[in-house]
Amino acid sequence: MRSSARAVVAGAAVLAAVALAGCGGSPAAGGSGGKLDVVASFYPLEFIARTVGGDAVNVTTLTAPGVEPHDLELTPKQVGQIASAKLVVYEKSLQPAVDEAVEQNAKDAGFDVAPAAQLEATGADFEEHEEGAVKPASHTDGALDPHFWLDPIRYTAVVNAVTDKLAAADSANADGYKARAKTLLGEVGKLDTEYKTGLANCKLKTFVTSHEAFAYLAKRYGLTMVGIAGFTPDAEPTPTRIEEVQKIVKNQHVTTIFYEELVSPKVAETIARDVGVKTAVLSPIEGLSDANSSETYLSLMRENLSELRKANSCA
Repeated sequence: MRSSARAVVAGAAVLAAVALAGCGGSPAAGGSGGKLDVVASFYPLEFIARTVGGDAVNVTTLTAPGVEPHDLELTPKQVGQIASAKLVVYEKSLQPAVDEAVEQNAKDAGFDVAPAAQLEATGADFEEHEEGAVKPASHTDGALDPHFWLDPIRYTAVVNAVTDKLAAADSANADGYKARAKTLLGEVGKLDTEYKTGLANCKLKTFVTSHEAFAYLAKRYGLTMVGIAGFTPDAEPTPTRIEEVQKIVKNQHVTTIFYEELVSPKVAETIARDVGVKTAVLSPIEGLSDANSSETYLSLMRENLSELRKANSCA
């Protein structure tokens, strides 16, 4: 774990303590072992469900560590878990297999967090056409950016929404859910403050990523994201797009090409080598892997802040 992550040990301990406290009360309705059965589609939603739910819930995650969420395919067992859950927390249109399973097996239990996140068409996506015809998607194209969790303010709204659903599904433990949510919201609020302060005075305002996951973050804190690929991280960029990125890196004196843990860094490394800049990890926090299994949403967000500050020469 990097030094920036150590700063949240105290906060993580507080969250753990609250997760253990306030979990008493009557057994949760309809859950296994007296707990509420909750299914979370991928890591950012799993983190909310586990942290707010504490010992009152039994959380099953559909996207295993090391699996890229966009590529998720469900097993029959997972479909069964969705069908039997009292609450299925997911983001519609991010993982089509989950959308279909909820529609067919869990209409009443399914909870789409997208409305709470207030998704926007950020213009971050790139339509892939034939060579020479790559263009950025405009806001009118209607491609909603799903990566709300990289903006602490949007994440806060989803924490509140999930907390309300947990309390409604299991009123006997509502006080515990609300207490743990309050603590989590305090930690996410600290993140927002740290990002505002940490990115307020940067020599560079542009950062380049392999995956266009950071548009909300960039907009929130006054930066400009340039993505090599689109919303889908393993999409192959065309030679035209690679040339465009190289020009941006040179013209704007970008120091670092960012890549992510769950996808091959080959393209990012090639561009960095060709233009003579560094590479580093900027996590989209879509899932954990063996390499960062001890991390949390909070620690990874702080590591991202540290990397952005280094790359953009922030005071």
